[in-house]
Amino acid sequence: MQRWKLTIEYEGTNYSGFQIQDNVPTIQGELEKAIYAFCQQNIKITVAGRTDAGVHATGQVAHFDLDYGDRKIDGFSLAKAINAHLINHPIAVLHAQAVDKDFHARFDAHNKEYMYRIISRPSKLAIEQNRVWHIRTKLNAKAMHEAGQILVGKHDFTSFRDTACQAKNPIRTIDRLEIICNKIDNFGGEDIRLYIEGQSFLHHQVRNIIGTLVLVGQGKWNNDDVKNALQAKDRKAAGPTAPPEGLYLVRIDY
Repeated sequence: MQRWKLTIEYEGTNYSGFQIQDNVPTIQGELEKAIYAFCQQNIKITVAGRTDAGVHATGQVAHFDLDYGDRKIDGFSLAKAINAHLINHPIAVLHAQAVDKDFHARFDAHNKEYMYRIISRPSKLAIEQNRVWHIRTKLNAKAMHEAGQILVGKHDFTSFRDTACQAKNPIRTIDRLEIICNKIDNFGGEDIRLYIEGQSFLHHQVRNIIGTLVLVGQGKWNNDDVKNALQAKDRKAAGPTAPPEGLYLVRIDY
């Protein structure tokens, strides 16, 4: 029995999140079907972090145990075999690595990086639909970045988690929050990206943070409003939940 670590990329638009569910397409469901098609074994995979419906990933991590008998297989061949059965899905195993039997994709992770993308421009999206949050008005990305620094560090993030969040403890630590803005055309269009890192995040925490910082970017809120929202420890005190299509799980460190 060999434990394998997978690094996975996916476009989550047409899936009901990562976690397997009955009668709806999920990332986990398609991966497990592909593994079965490869080895005819019903194998359950364990993921580092479950993503919601419509959320994407460029560096998701999962593990599973495979009994391949006396046959030899390396990581490249395993990834290729699984990918062959994902040909009709926007899901790809980027890397497969044999790991120690004690490795755990979720519990051994010590850092996660998410990215959230916004395109700010008045015209509609022809290419980036379902991959960014399209905001037609101008945003002050510098003000958003400065306000975001209020949230860096160890805090009670009750105001920024979903009301149905099942985490027992709302205390989380954000190690890095950076907003970078790039010009994308000659007509005022901008690609605004939030990068956020920490060991773990609450349900909808990143999307609620970006929804709040957009209020700052629109000039509706200032730094004091963000401070007050954080201190309120009340979901109603913070901004709206940003849509899922702009969110990417980028990297997990072990």
